Amino acid sequence: MLHVHDPFRRGQVAIGALFFSLGFQYATWASRLPSIKSRLDLTAAQVGLLLMATGIGAAAAFPLVATLMRRLGSRRLSLWSALGLTLLLVPLSVMPNYPVALLIMGVDGVLVACLNVAMNAQGAALEALHGRNAMAKLHATFSGGSLGAALLASGTTSLTSTVAVHFGVAAVLLLALSGYARTGLLTQEQIDAEPGTAEAGAVSQETAQDAGAPVDADVKKRSKWTLPTRVTLWMGLAMAFGTITEGAMNDWSAIYMKDVAKASAGVAPMGIAVVSVMMVLARLFADGWRSRWGDGLIVKAGSALAGCGLALALLSGGVVPALIGFAAVGLGIAAVTPCVYVAAAGQGSDALTLVATMGTTGLLAGPPVIGFIASASGLVWGLGAVAACAIVVSLCSTRIRWPRPA
Repeated sequence: MLHVHDPFRRGQVAIGALFFSLGFQYATWASRLPSIKSRLDLTAAQVGLLLMATGIGAAAAFPLVATLMRRLGSRRLSLWSALGLTLLLVPLSVMPNYPVALLIMGVDGVLVACLNVAMNAQGAALEALHGRNAMAKLHATFSGGSLGAALLASGTTSLTSTVAVHFGVAAVLLLALSGYARTGLLTQEQIDAEPGTAEAGAVSQETAQDAGAPVDADVKKRSKWTLPTRVTLWMGLAMAFGTITEGAMNDWSAIYMKDVAKASAGVAPMGIAVVSVMMVLARLFADGWRSRWGDGLIVKAGSALAGCGLALALLSGGVVPALIGFAAVGLGIAAVTPCVYVAAAGQGSDALTLVATMGTTGLLAGPPVIGFIASASGLVWGLGAVAACAIVVSLCSTRIRWPRPA
C-alpha cells in the first residue's frame, strides 16, 4: 500500500482514490452495455432510456444528498456511497429484466450524485486547508479510472464472457481503493478548522450581498436549506453544459468518426482516444494554469476553444478536422468542472450539492439527449448542439465570481 508523509499529498492521493473509483465503476458497467443489451434484448431506444435513468436518479437525489452532507459530512458520505456503488455491481451483473434494470440504474445515479458531491467537497477542503491547487489532478484520476476499467474489461472479456466474473474482479479492486481512501480523507475536525471550505459554509461578502443575506458562516452551516443565489445558478448552468459536452464527446465521437467522417474501423476509435488523452494531459497541468491565470480565464477561454474548435471541425468535415476539433474539446473543456467545483465550494455545502447534482445530471443525461437530437436531425446537428453547450459555458463563466489564483 502507498504511504505518503506529506499531509497534502496524502490527502490528494486518498481523495484521488475516490475519483478513480467513480470513473472505474462507471466505465466498468458502461463497457458491458453491449452484453446487457443483448441479454435483455433491448432496442437502441431502450438503451438510451436506461442511460437516462442514471441522470434522472442523479437529478432526483439533490434533496437527499444535501441532507446527507449535513448529517454525515463529506468523509462518511463518500465512503458509504463508494461502498454502495461497489455493491451495486452485483445486481448490475444479473439484472433479470428491463424494469429492474431501470430501477438499478436509477439507484446508480443517486449513489453517483452522493459520491460526486462528497469527494469534490473533500477536494475543495484540501485546497483551502493547504492553500494549494489540487482539483484538476483529482479529476484527471477520474479519467484514469475510466481508462483502467476499459483495460480490465478488455482483459476479462478475452478470458471469459461472463459479466459476473468481470464485475466481481472490479468490485474487489474498488473495495481496496475505498479501504485506502479511508486512511487519508480529511476529518470533519480538519474541515471545520478551515473557514473557506464548502462544509464550513463560507460565503463571500459580495455573494451574500447579492443574495440579500448576512455573512455568517455558522448560520449558513446550521440552516437546513437556502435558496440558491444567482451566482450559484450560473455555476450550476456552467457545470451542466460543461458535463454535457464532456459526456457527449465520450459517447458519440467514435460514432461520428465512423458514420459521418467515414474513418476506417481502425481509425474510428481514435476520436474518443484523442478526447480522453487531451483531457487527462490538460488536467495534469491545469492546476499550474489556474495558479498563473486564474480559474475564470481558464474556464472562459477553454470552453470557447472547445465550442469553436468542434464547430469548425463539423463545418469542415473529414477525419483530420474531426480529430483536431475533438482535441480542442478535450483540451478546452478539461478544467471546467474542477474550477466550477472549487468556486461552488466557496458558497457553502448546499451550493456545492446543487452544482454537483446538475453536473452529474448533465454527464449522465446529456449523451442520451444528444442521441435523440441525432436521431431526429443527424449526428452533425447532435454534435453541433455539443459545440453550442461549450459556448454557453463560456458565457456563463462571465457571471461567476472566481476565487483568486492560489
